[in-house]
Amino acid sequence: MDGPQSQTPAEAAGPPGFFAPGGSDGLQLAWRRVDAKEFAGAGIVWLGGFKSDMLSTKAECIGQWAKENGRAFLRFDYSGHGESAGRFEDGTIGCWTDQSLAMIRALTAGPQILVGSSMGGWIALLVARALMELGETNRLAGLVLIAPAVDFTEELMWQKLPASARSEIETNGFWLRPTQYAPEPYPITRTLIVEGRKHLLFGDTIRSHCPVHILQGMEDPDVPWGHALKLVEHLAGDPVALTLIKDGDHRLSRNQDIARLLTAISEIV
Repeated sequence: MDGPQSQTPAEAAGPPGFFAPGGSDGLQLAWRRVDAKEFAGAGIVWLGGFKSDMLSTKAECIGQWAKENGRAFLRFDYSGHGESAGRFEDGTIGCWTDQSLAMIRALTAGPQILVGSSMGGWIALLVARALMELGETNRLAGLVLIAPAVDFTEELMWQKLPASARSEIETNGFWLRPTQYAPEPYPITRTLIVEGRKHLLFGDTIRSHCPVHILQGMEDPDVPWGHALKLVEHLAGDPVALTLIKDGDHRLSRNQDIARLLTAISEIV
């Protein structure tokens, strides 16, 4: 649900900071931040996709835009991703959500716009739910979701796997999934699938308690555009805008896609 997108060497972006938030089992997570020069709107938080990292094309472009516009911007790598500690195959939706919530609460101040790409879209909605339960919905100014892969471990992965792959996961505890985004396959673990079922959202109404803008490519092979429509239906209690991009792929990293993304962010507040 994304995959490696790094386009810029880590050195060019400057060295990351490291922090071990709650939910990371003591693992040091890498992060980078643009501090606001003056208040010019809500801060922005990047939530990347499955096996992606904070040096992706979209995250880099948001970082540059934030610098030019005086906006605060936080990005980080989940455990097992990018420059953070930990093994990818030990990660779950729950731990990556807990890490995201802890990083946001510790490293940002005031209202934030969560920009979630693919799996990051699911995590953004889970963070929104957690903030609601904590009585902190005022920390969200809005969500911008790019090809949001809500419930992907179940609906877009497990239910669509061939019987042989499911059998391998049940028997061996993992299956190596070929991907067009990297030369090596991704390990899909039984733990990822089973733990993911604790965080499924489509069984009930979904609330973000803030404006939501969804960007979805109609040529996306990983997250069908009908999945975005399903999310809109479940977000009945919140203001939602959906932009369908007829020739858009999963990553939406072309110049015109980046322009749409930055416009969506700037229009929230």
